[in-house]
Amino acid sequence: MDPRVVDLEIRYAHLERQLAELNQVVFEQQKALGLIEQQLTALRSRVTGQEEPLEHEKPPHY
Repeated sequence: MDPRVVDLEIRYAHLERQLAELNQVVFEQQKALGLIEQQLTALRSRVTGQEEPLEHEKPPHY
């Protein structure tokens, strides 16, 4: 087989693996970002007084 074709196949295999790894990183970051957005929304609602404080939390003066 032509060495150039072999070289291209090797490069393609590496790029394919790298793309799969990057896709996994983006997926995990998207999950983390979704969790952070939920937490931020909950904090905003607590700060604006729309939600009661959690029962197990101590008041701020403790």
